[in-house]
Amino acid sequence: MTSATQSVKAIIEAAGEHVPVLLGQVERRLATLAAGHGPVLAEHAGATIAAGGKRLRPLLVLLAAGRVPEDPRELLACAAAVELVHSATLVHDDVLDAAALRRGLPTVWAQGGRALAVATGDLLFSRAFAELAAVGTLAAVRALSRATSALAEGELLQRQDAWNAAVAVERYLYRCELKTARLFEASCELGALAGGGDGAHVSALGAFGRRIGLAFQLLDDVLDVSGPAADTGKHRGTDLLDGTMTLPLILARRRDDALAAMDLREITTPRQATALCERIEATGALSDAKAQALAIVVEAKEGLAALELEPGQRLALGLVADSVVERHA
Repeated sequence: MTSATQSVKAIIEAAGEHVPVLLGQVERRLATLAAGHGPVLAEHAGATIAAGGKRLRPLLVLLAAGRVPEDPRELLACAAAVELVHSATLVHDDVLDAAALRRGLPTVWAQGGRALAVATGDLLFSRAFAELAAVGTLAAVRALSRATSALAEGELLQRQDAWNAAVAVERYLYRCELKTARLFEASCELGALAGGGDGAHVSALGAFGRRIGLAFQLLDDVLDVSGPAADTGKHRGTDLLDGTMTLPLILARRRDDALAAMDLREITTPRQATALCERIEATGALSDAKAQALAIVVEAKEGLAALELEPGQRLALGLVADSVVERHA
């Protein structure tokens, strides 16, 4: 059993016996939704969902809700919707990055080409909103809409910043918030809404989700540099080959004059990317990037202290924050 699997198991055990039951229902609903749109799209949408990792975002939805509502349909729809959005973004990212692998498996783009991959991602997006609109409140639809708009804006910023050595840390962090943290935020907001929370409670749990989502992205960018492919499911330095300016690279260029003078467009092969990763690591930038992410996780956990939560719910949410760090330990 991997450490990531152990972390998720500990979170579920802390949350209570209702959580694995609900997660099972979400999983079955995702499979049903993926299979309902013709054999070609169903094959690729289903494979994308099936390879979906730890289901961290749906888990956040369920944990943020606390006690299970008498009618859990909205809660389950919220959990399915955030995972469908997440899956859609992965498919579209692979198209933009021309990525052959995702979690060690061939991407939809690699198997079926650009047109099929775009259609698959679009299908997943559309099913997310159809699922939520069928039983969710207007507030829930708005929360997911804000997150998906942020995802698109973040992707545009990343494209604008490609190979731009002058990108500031503040802009990088804002981009990470848009691309990753806002969907974590929406996951917690959706769960809190479905659980009957008031405005302040929903906002506070959303802030928790936003912080751990930001830390998740920072640490993911560290992992791209530190590797190895066996842990990440992709080649070391994939983001660097794509021209993506990440925090480790930004910090390293401040410490290494040769790195600062380097034209990143000259890094065109996995071997060159690996050498660049080793040079970044030698500057100590990875340690500083990790420290910044850990400080954000601490802030997230401190924010939970002011909330009225069930004991198991508080423990489970804290373990989610810890799991973000453990994945990159």
